[in-house]
Amino acid sequence: MRADLKHPGRGAASNTAGRFERYSTEMTEDSWCLPEDLPALRTEVSDEVARSLITYNKSPDLPFDRSINPYRGCEHGCVYCFARPSHAYLGLSPGLDFETRLIARPNAADVLRRELSARSYKVATIALGTNTDPYQPIEKSREITRDCLRVLSAFQHPVAIVTKGALIERDLDVLAPMARKGLVRVGISLTTLDPDLSRRMEPRAPSPQRRLRMIQNLTQAGVPVRVMTSPIVPGLTDHEIENLLEAGKQAGAEAASWIMLRLPREVSELWREWVFENQPNRAEKIMARLREMHGGKEYDPRWGHRMRGEGTYAEMIAQRFNAAVKRLGLSVDLPPLNCADFAPPPQPGDQLTLF
Repeated sequence: MRADLKHPGRGAASNTAGRFERYSTEMTEDSWCLPEDLPALRTEVSDEVARSLITYNKSPDLPFDRSINPYRGCEHGCVYCFARPSHAYLGLSPGLDFETRLIARPNAADVLRRELSARSYKVATIALGTNTDPYQPIEKSREITRDCLRVLSAFQHPVAIVTKGALIERDLDVLAPMARKGLVRVGISLTTLDPDLSRRMEPRAPSPQRRLRMIQNLTQAGVPVRVMTSPIVPGLTDHEIENLLEAGKQAGAEAASWIMLRLPREVSELWREWVFENQPNRAEKIMARLREMHGGKEYDPRWGHRMRGEGTYAEMIAQRFNAAVKRLGLSVDLPPLNCADFAPPPQPGDQLTLF
């Protein structure tokens, strides 16, 4: 791709049409051969009236069976994001559209309150931020995640949050009291300690040092934190595993986890574009390692395989991670969150109890 056709501050290098679209467009040079800068690619946010919010899954790879996502798309622009293909269901591209054409769900808290109030609802930990980051930049003005947390707090419902966004510190007034009741834990994704690599790979996410301060601030407020060394990129960030875990431990994390780089559907093409542009000397090695772990393919979606891969290299990564976790005293599994105190709060119009 021509240098003057790149979009500064964005992760994807292209905007290929989603897999369900009949037509596609592509950018090309005119015949004038003159340097031309593109206008800044602005973020657009549309509203969606949610009819339901809690999504249930039966995946054996996941430690939760339900999740909520206040937003579709993510402005952080992480080029490797496994959630990018979900934008194709909206008629949008998993490329630049995923990080610039966002969908907000302003009635999410009301829908969540209704779903938790249903007599048939059975409590279990809700995962927040499993598809797109609940603390991406637009949350600062929309406050949809904050509203959902207030609902969960009112119901005394347990929640596990995954984020890179420093905006989570804004909600410590809600999270700290929940933590004292055993209702919340947070996973902070830390992919590299190299600020330059992070800026190119995750262009609008907080820097590695800022994420370490997030861990510190959350743990000092009593919120348990897991450092997530995810994704590990073979041949690019794998040498940092021990340093990432040690930095997370020093910041206050009490648990750790890891996932290998995943390239489902359109993410594979987007990743190849990025890695050959940004890491030309390592690109072939990185792609060869990925194929080695997936039977010659860049990605294998099988249960029990897609998160870690298999073979000698994958086993070596697992051994290094386990050894470092043991040495540092980090946990792999945290105690379950508190489900015993779940109770819908009184609503206007409810009949009062006599006792």
